[in-house]
Amino acid sequence: MLSERNMNKEIIFNFIKRNTLQIIISAGFLIAAILVIVPLFSAESVYVGLDQVAIRNSPNRTAKKVGSLDQYQKVTVVSKSNDWYRVRFDDTKTGWIPSWITNRTFKKGQKETPLAESKIVLDPGHGGVDSGALAINQKHQEKKYTLRTSQTIQQTLKNAGAKVIMTRDDDAFVELAKRPQIANQVKADAFISIHYDSADVNNSGTGDTTYYYHDNGSIQLAEAVNHQLIKSVPLYNRGVKFANYQVLRDNRRPAILIEGGYINTRDDFKLISSASYPQKVATAVRKGLENYLTK
Repeated sequence: MLSERNMNKEIIFNFIKRNTLQIIISAGFLIAAILVIVPLFSAESVYVGLDQVAIRNSPNRTAKKVGSLDQYQKVTVVSKSNDWYRVRFDDTKTGWIPSWITNRTFKKGQKETPLAESKIVLDPGHGGVDSGALAINQKHQEKKYTLRTSQTIQQTLKNAGAKVIMTRDDDAFVELAKRPQIANQVKADAFISIHYDSADVNNSGTGDTTYYYHDNGSIQLAEAVNHQLIKSVPLYNRGVKFANYQVLRDNRRPAILIEGGYINTRDDFKLISSASYPQKVATAVRKGLENYLTK
């Protein structure tokens, strides 16, 4: 005679045998429900700091717009890719927004622009053991003024919503080869290198110049920024020119190099070292980028 324990095992086995398909289907539904519900409870919620934020169908500023968000609107992050968030909106729909404009405070009513969907790499020339060019008074080194100007540009672009990556943010030496690599790795929308010119003879050169190397959007970027430099910076403008600089040549992203005046020319340096100069350049770069990215 079978024991009660063995009889219970047999009953359970027969039940499973008769209902195998239903059990598999039920288990599948249970697993699917867990996969959907658990992320909802653990998902991150963020708010957008700008108004009229575009929701894209892929993590790219040029992707198709599938919706929009109001300033300070909260959304749930479903996944992340390339510094973009895939978010849930309208209950069942999903799309992509830049992560860097979330959980940040901007001016009330400030609208998103193409610049706010962009990654910009700023490259303060020289640094560390590489002083760059010297002023007439040689205690004034190019590396100090490239960093000073770049930091002002950085803050101006961040205030506009852009994601800004600096190749250096202090007096550090950075190999030339590494600078364009940073832009290539993050898939920057633009790379801008800041420098100051010098002449063989003091006080013999003057003016700012914007350089490019590739015809990959770099010419258009150079023209857009240089046009604004003419408007904002009271220096003789030497125009847009081709140059075989490594930071431009090795760059696969739209890239320019600005020589912002002659550091060893008295009048140029007086402007370069003034309190107002960095903001004049920053305004020109911001407006130039906005015009370039809108086209």
